[in-house]
Amino acid sequence: MKHVRTSPYYPQSNGKIERWHRTIKSECIRPGVLLSLDDAREVVGKYIHQYNNVRLNSAIGYIAPIDKLEGRDKQIFRERDEKLEAAREARRIKRQQQKAA
Repeated sequence: MKHVRTSPYYPQSNGKIERWHRTIKSECIRPGVLLSLDDAREVVGKYIHQYNNVRLNSAIGYIAPIDKLEGRDKQIFRERDEKLEAAREARRIKRQQQKAA
């Protein structure tokens, strides 16, 4: 990883981190009441864990970033496709049964 400095006061050159700052402020910091620096560290730490390990990210196919990082994305997508196909088949059978009745 290489550290790259961007132009000061020019957020367009560093959009991803600016978006992260906006997200953490709106979803983590502003909704709560942070009583101390230690409290803030704990709240932000919990949020980052939830963001990386639980929260589904639309940009990577509605999976958690940890799943993508650890290579579980293809398995998750395959399981989703199997569930969708099973649901379609169940609906097809139900429609046939309704027509026959």
